[in-house]
Amino acid sequence: MKAIVQDRYGPPETLTLAEIDAPVPAADEVLVRVEAAALNAYDWHAMRGDPWLARLAMGRSGPRARVRGRDFAGRVEAVGSHVRQVRPGDAVFGDLGDANGAFAEYVCVPETLVAPKPANLTPQQAAALPLAGVTALMGLCDVGQVEPGHHVLVNGASGGVGTLAVQLAKALGATVTGVCSTRNVDLVRSLGADHVVDYTRDDFTHHARRHDVVFDLVGNRSLTALRRALTPTGTLVLSGGGVYRGGSLVGPIWLIARGRLLAPVVGHRIVALATAPSRQHLDTLRAHAEAGRLVPVIDRTYPLHEVPQAIRYLEGEHARAKVVITI
Repeated sequence: MKAIVQDRYGPPETLTLAEIDAPVPAADEVLVRVEAAALNAYDWHAMRGDPWLARLAMGRSGPRARVRGRDFAGRVEAVGSHVRQVRPGDAVFGDLGDANGAFAEYVCVPETLVAPKPANLTPQQAAALPLAGVTALMGLCDVGQVEPGHHVLVNGASGGVGTLAVQLAKALGATVTGVCSTRNVDLVRSLGADHVVDYTRDDFTHHARRHDVVFDLVGNRSLTALRRALTPTGTLVLSGGGVYRGGSLVGPIWLIARGRLLAPVVGHRIVALATAPSRQHLDTLRAHAEAGRLVPVIDRTYPLHEVPQAIRYLEGEHARAKVVITI
């Protein structure tokens, strides 16, 4: 099968299209013929081994997972002997997690990490949901505990997670403020944001308006500044993926670490979000999508052989919402 492979850390040029053996499902796995895969900030972090500290988990000399890509949507081709909830021919979507492998014609995935594709979404839209959607879901529901009447601010509202977080916060009954650049103001407003702050002209951390939840998806503000935007008992959720700026030792990990240290001694809740794929979260995302509450926004699509160009576009802070690979 054709796949995008990588044997050493580096820029997009280290990614190559190659013919490799198709995977064979284990007893608890399903084999999926991939129709679409989506890019995330995670992909360029894994590609470059950035920040350097993350290489302790990803592999010191090169990525342990040779094929890049996490999010996918496609058709089940075969199932292992212990699989009960998925059958060949089913349309599914999912997130491979740190195992990677979605930028390929076929992928094997545990049954617990796939779910039926939302019936009203295309494969491209469905592939855009898993990691970004689970991040939004965990940040707002599991951690932020957003309820009707809450005020929620999303810093990075035009990104892959942000566009879903704005929609989800509105679905939960919150008053939503989205922070983005000038060119994305209309997009964020169209997703349902009650207030939109153009960060090139205004600083949300100096507004009089305070929020019950600040969902930071950028990692470009100090903890002191972010806390200024909170109510006295508000929650700060940290999940900044950032963009590539030439490599770093710790990247957004430093802000997250400081948040964990500060949390016990301040009135605010400060939570560093750690996401993990699960069937339960995928089912919740499907329900929101089929009810029309979540509609993935796709900026651009690329064919499989143009994954390097797609990642370069994503990591340079040019993309809005999601970039998707068609296979």
